[in-house]
Amino acid sequence: MVGTGILLSRYIFLLLIVASFFAVPSTGECAEITEQKLSLAECITKALSNSSSAKKAENNLKLQGTDVLKSYGSFLPRLSLSAGYTPYALSRSYILDTPVTEIFKTTRKSVDLTITTSLNLFNGFRDYASLQSSLKKESAAEYTLARVLESVVFDVTQAYFQVLLDRELLDISRENLLSSQDQLTLIDRQFKVGLKSMTDRYQQESETEQSHLSVIKAETRMERSMFELKRRLQMNPDIKVNLLPNPQEFAPPPDSKPNVDSLVALALQRRGDLKSKSLETTAAQWQIKAARASWYPTLDLNVIVTSGGVEYLNHEYSYPPLSEQFSKTFGSSAGVRFSWLLFDGFQTRYAVEGAKINLLNQQFDYEDLKRNIVIDLHQAAGDYTSAWTQIETAKVSFSAARSAFEAVKRKYQLGAASFVELSLARATLFNARSTLSQATYNLALQKSVLDFTTGKPVKP
Repeated sequence: MVGTGILLSRYIFLLLIVASFFAVPSTGECAEITEQKLSLAECITKALSNSSSAKKAENNLKLQGTDVLKSYGSFLPRLSLSAGYTPYALSRSYILDTPVTEIFKTTRKSVDLTITTSLNLFNGFRDYASLQSSLKKESAAEYTLARVLESVVFDVTQAYFQVLLDRELLDISRENLLSSQDQLTLIDRQFKVGLKSMTDRYQQESETEQSHLSVIKAETRMERSMFELKRRLQMNPDIKVNLLPNPQEFAPPPDSKPNVDSLVALALQRRGDLKSKSLETTAAQWQIKAARASWYPTLDLNVIVTSGGVEYLNHEYSYPPLSEQFSKTFGSSAGVRFSWLLFDGFQTRYAVEGAKINLLNQQFDYEDLKRNIVIDLHQAAGDYTSAWTQIETAKVSFSAARSAFEAVKRKYQLGAASFVELSLARATLFNARSTLSQATYNLALQKSVLDFTTGKPVKP
């Protein structure tokens, strides 16, 4: 029995060694795959490469480029080619000039070729207006793409700062929980030796559980913010992300109160969506001219080149061979065709009115966007100035709350302060520290809001 036990233990020991040998490499590989360390610049780069909205804007730009090519092609002549080869054809007909009516059968093969080209000389300037409209739309699509990229950067920056803020608030909550647990341990020991009452112990235990609840809520907010960031990065939610903030991202800007008038002038000059809307308005004006072209006549130049040949199979005629006929029977014709649609059931009138309505709507959108930019900049500048002031106030509040807590804590340890005073001082310190963190990240966020509102270009 002893020998059997020894053998069994050795067998289990060997199995554990084999299992650990295969488990260790897979754990390391999994850790490399399921965790990424990202900075703000890396988050922006990943978001720009994975953003569906950016890819859609790029596809729309490509489509507009194709539309421009199509508009240029309207000035070129149309060219068509048709060819046919009939290896066997049978026809029957009556012969009436003979004493007896007979049916005459003919079999043949044939080949034909037709080349047609047509060039529009005048169509009411429809082609020119369509070309100008396409060029404006292509430029508008470029500005739209630039604005979409700016939106992606802004959204990622917001989510990035929100994760960092929630992470710091979680750390503050955990530190507050550790402080409450240490205080509970101290009060519990003092209660056992008779220095503190049972009421103080219960109150501290309740405060510790409240701190634990705050940690749970902070963890939930942190997890939600991280998922929102992964959503914007188009990442697998199972991948663990560790953000690496740069201290320069939170350096206070030199200007505490931006000049709104200069910001408005700058935004109206470089906002991509405003430029895009202006170009779309100009394109709508050219679309009116293109719609009016149906009221004018059209003039086309047509050139036709033909050739063909026939070879009879059941009769001997003095026709040259089919190949010779095809090469020597080329014919051509050229002419000018004039056409004018005098009445089309008010279709052109409807198209013109629709183009005019589209122009009015584009103008309304442009004015609304311009007005909203001015309002957004005034609001963003006010929020930025407020965020700047909040940081200074939060620093003073945190310093005072920390000093007050240390003083009340010493008085409580000496029995000169009640538990309620200690609890209030700790809560004030916790709130002051959280407010300072929120103010710090809020200033960085408001800086990005100003950059986005003024249309700061995205650096590739």
